[in-house]
Amino acid sequence: MTTTLDAPRTAATARHRPALSRNAPLRRGLRTTIGIVLVAMMLFPVYWMVNASLAPGGNSLSMQLLPLQPDVSGYARAIADQGQNLVTSLIVALGAAVLSLVIATPCAYALAQFPIRGSSTLLFVVLIAQMIPGIVIANALYTAYNSLGMLNTIGGLVLADATAGIPFSILIIRAFMESFPREIVEAAQIDGCGHVRAFWSIVLPVSINSLITAGIFSFLFAWSDFLMALTLTTGQSIRPVTLGLYTYIGTNDTDWSSVMATAVIASLPAVVLMIAAQRYIAAGATGGAVK
Repeated sequence: MTTTLDAPRTAATARHRPALSRNAPLRRGLRTTIGIVLVAMMLFPVYWMVNASLAPGGNSLSMQLLPLQPDVSGYARAIADQGQNLVTSLIVALGAAVLSLVIATPCAYALAQFPIRGSSTLLFVVLIAQMIPGIVIANALYTAYNSLGMLNTIGGLVLADATAGIPFSILIIRAFMESFPREIVEAAQIDGCGHVRAFWSIVLPVSINSLITAGIFSFLFAWSDFLMALTLTTGQSIRPVTLGLYTYIGTNDTDWSSVMATAVIASLPAVVLMIAAQRYIAAGATGGAVK
């Protein structure tokens, strides 16, 4: 019920409401404009990279704002020079992603579902592992690899790159599996399933979003790795594309179209993966947020 004292306040609110309604489209337009400007600023280096890769003659100093006369010869030279390095990066990244999931998934399930004494301490150790500088791990691995003869090997790079993917995968998968009802696993065990069968047949199919999320990020960690590749490879037989691009710049300082074409090709797997699996990543990253 509106009293006499509330009547002036109600009338003033009614007078201001049309003004607020008129200003709403203006505020939305301003926010949209700011968002477009920020996105354009962030995407401009990507556009300039693509533009430079299409510059005729490999000269980035004389290229135009728009590639009106695109030249794709830089891509042909990039594939010829860096094709083997791209294959090496693909093998290493896929191997590191698979190894990360194979190790991290049962660890995350055990930490989330089993009453393990000291599980909080183990999780803290996993977090600490994420904070160790990469150069420390790279130097330690170089000493070990030199003794074991694992320098300049695909397996050595897979193991090294998995050191970044395993802790992250444990955290992502554990966050989801904590919300998984334990009663479902207990019901499967009553029906005769063991721990391994219940884990393989029941838990893994339901956790597919978190597995895809962890696998994609582990792949991207390995695909974009430069420090491990620089430290653990000393020759040209095994060289990921990140290291190949680094050396390519030094030997092609006048042919920037090939350098930028290599950068564009090296960026494609990450872009394709993120676009193809964005709904899985969104679901996997927030799967354990609500119980």
